[in-house]
Amino acid sequence: MSLEQDVRSLVESLGLRLYDTAVVTENGETIYRVNVLGENGTTLDQCVEATKLISPLLDVTPPVQGEYRLEVSSPGIERKLKTLDHFRLSVGEKVKLTLKDKTKLRGPLKAVEGDDIVIETEEGDVTVPFGDIVKAATYFEW
Repeated sequence: MSLEQDVRSLVESLGLRLYDTAVVTENGETIYRVNVLGENGTTLDQCVEATKLISPLLDVTPPVQGEYRLEVSSPGIERKLKTLDHFRLSVGEKVKLTLKDKTKLRGPLKAVEGDDIVIETEEGDVTVPFGDIVKAATYFEW
């Protein structure tokens, strides 16, 4: 099993879903970032609980060489969509896409059908192959 699969198993044991993991560097500090989703959002208590489960695993299987900090959080209301699974988890939310041909689309994400993304736009439903998307994110209208 990979580290991400092990982290996924631990997160799912808490009734959460693993959204993403990433190693990032901010202000000279290495961070192993784990984003989780709860059924109705993600609470601070859920993040603390996940941290307590994941931390001992990382003592045995560190995500990087050298020092790092573990950070468990929600991916946020406005987040990047990088995988088909990210799109599946975001059905019903508003998304903005940039396609290979520079076309920009905005609207509610209606469905993920195989490798196609279906978005409701002002002109009607638009189906886009996942491979044609160069940038995607959810957005929130205030």
